[in-house]
Amino acid sequence: MIKNIPPMGWNTWNTFAENINESLILRSADELIASGLKAAGYEYVVIDDCWALRERDKDGRLVPDPEKFPHGMKYVADYLHERGLKFGMYSCAGLMTCAGYPSSFGREFTDAETFASWGVDFLKYDYCFKPIFAEGKTLYRRMALALANCGRDILLSACSWGADNTHEWIGSTGANMWRSTGDIVDSWESVKELIYRQYDILPYGGVGCFNDMDMLIVGMNGRGHVGLKGCTENEYKLHFAAWCLLGSPLMIGCDIRNMDASTKSILTNADLISIQQDPRGVRPFLIKFAGIEGLPVFVRYLFGGDIAVGFFNLLDEPANVWVTAEDLGVPVQAGVMLEGKEAYTGEGMRSQNGVLSAALPAHACKVYRMKVVK
Repeated sequence: MIKNIPPMGWNTWNTFAENINESLILRSADELIASGLKAAGYEYVVIDDCWALRERDKDGRLVPDPEKFPHGMKYVADYLHERGLKFGMYSCAGLMTCAGYPSSFGREFTDAETFASWGVDFLKYDYCFKPIFAEGKTLYRRMALALANCGRDILLSACSWGADNTHEWIGSTGANMWRSTGDIVDSWESVKELIYRQYDILPYGGVGCFNDMDMLIVGMNGRGHVGLKGCTENEYKLHFAAWCLLGSPLMIGCDIRNMDASTKSILTNADLISIQQDPRGVRPFLIKFAGIEGLPVFVRYLFGGDIAVGFFNLLDEPANVWVTAEDLGVPVQAGVMLEGKEAYTGEGMRSQNGVLSAALPAHACKVYRMKVVK
C-alpha cells in the first residue's frame, strides 16, 4: 500500500516543460541517487506533460512519443525500479492535457490499465479542458476507481488547482494528494501568494489526502520554464520550510544535474524533512501574530510529543514575532517549558516566562522543533 506520509520526488515541468526525453529522465534519476537526494527521501521521478504522441493508437491507447522515448515507458520504469526509485507520469481529467495532448476523459479505465502495464507508481492528474457539465469530483472519483482496479498500487495526485471548491470534495475521491493552488513560478511573490492561500484550508490536508502546494522552485534561480526572476537564498529557505511544516508533498522542480551547494543544503535539510515526513500526519494550525496576515506562526504537533513551531515573515521589513506557550498547548501552570533548536542554524530556544520569540529579517523564517521539558 502507498505510504501514509507525503511523497517526495522530482518532476520535469518547472524546468523542462515539453523539452523532455529518455536521456534526461535517466540522467536525472542517476543524479537523484548520486547527489544524496534519494537518501534524503526523494524517491519519485515524475514525467509531466508532453510525453505522448498527439493521437492515440488504433486501439485507443496512449502512445509515448518515440523520438523522446525510443525504448518506451516500461523501459524507463524498469530503469528506475532497478535503482530503488518510483516512476510517475501525467495525464488530465479533461479532453486534452494542458499542453494539448491526449487526455483521459472517458478513458480512465483504459489508461489506468496502460499505466499499470508500464509500471507506473504515481499519476499526476491535471484539470485542463474540462467540459463545463462535468463535475471535478466525478472526474477524480472515476480515475481513482480506475487506478484502484488496475492491478497496481498507483498514487493519484489530483491537480485541480483548488478550483471548484476542491477542498470540500477531494477527500471523497480516493486521491492521495490534491493541489490547493494555481501553478507556482520562480518568484517571491508566487511563494508568498501560495502560503496565504493555505490560511483557510489547513484543516483539509493530512493523512490520506495531502494538501499539495505545488512543486518546489528551490534552486531554479530564474532559469527554466517557470523561472522568472528567481528568489534569494532566504526566500528559498522560507519556501522549503513552509512546504515542510504544512505537510505538502515535496516535488523538486530545478535541474538536479546542476544544483549548487545552497540548493542541495536546503533540499536535504533533515530537520525539516523529518517534520514533513512525520508519521502522525497531524494537520498544522495557524496563529497570526498581532492579527497581521504577513506574520504567520505555523504550529504542528509531531510524533513523540514534539511541536514544530515556525515563525514566518512575509513582509518587506524586519519583524519581531512572538507566541505564547499557552497558545501551543503548554500553560505556565503546568510546570513544564518548551525547548528546541532551529532547523537551519541549529540555534537553541527555550520558552521564557511562557513566551517564544524570533527576530526575523524580511522574507525569512525560523522553524524550531520543540520538546516539552521540566
